[in-house]
Amino acid sequence: MHESSRLYKEKVKAYHDKKLLMKDFRPGQRVLLFNSRLKLFPGKLKSKWSGPFTIKEVKPYGAVELFDSHSETPDKTWIVNGQRLKLYHGGNIERLAIIMQLQDP
Repeated sequence: MHESSRLYKEKVKAYHDKKLLMKDFRPGQRVLLFNSRLKLFPGKLKSKWSGPFTIKEVKPYGAVELFDSHSETPDKTWIVNGQRLKLYHGGNIERLAIIMQLQDP
């Protein structure tokens, strides 16, 4: 029983590790930040990606220092985990909004 469980776990781990992609970020790149703590307006249609932000510095072990170039205080930076970032390829980030007109029956 324990042998089959161990083999299963090894296979699942190998499959998962094969799907992981190494992200190589460099200073000056524009990225989007995944906001997993977005609890203000819960809803399925709200995007959890915010940004774009600019990378100021890449620290060891996957930490990345970001700053917002459109902010009033451009000297304010913060450090996030690189796993929460993805490259921004340009264009507008559109939010889906639906407006429904209701009528009395």
